[in-house]
Amino acid sequence: MNNKQELPWDNPRFRNWVAVARACHSVERALAGALAPLDLKPAQLDVLMNLYRHPGMSQHDLARKLLVGRSNITMLLPQLENRDLLRRESDGKDKRVLRLSLTPSGEALLMDALKVYMGLLDKVMEQSTPAECDLLGEQMRRVAEALKVE
Repeated sequence: MNNKQELPWDNPRFRNWVAVARACHSVERALAGALAPLDLKPAQLDVLMNLYRHPGMSQHDLARKLLVGRSNITMLLPQLENRDLLRRESDGKDKRVLRLSLTPSGEALLMDALKVYMGLLDKVMEQSTPAECDLLGEQMRRVAEALKVE
């Protein structure tokens, strides 16, 4: 870098974004540790939450919703299926499509995991007033929308 170029860490936008990224990473690490007694990883929890909210979604739709490649989903699903947490069934109209749904065991584990997750999120978000929490959420939704790639 030449001496005339502004360094990124002198820029408040850079410093604040690094703080957001560090906070996100800290929450992910804490969540991974909190979910370990349930033998569940954050990525697996994402799958369970999405299938609970959208039963019958396809593997393709799940990958898009989670912002991951289909290969990531292809690797995750057998682990959850082998634990009897979800099932994959052929679509009646298109045999190439597999529909996903939670089993009763999957739903029960999800409810336990959500208690853990909500406890962690309550601890994190109580650092903010309700208005600050809403403002933060709105800002992060705008960031996600600005970077949306389809």
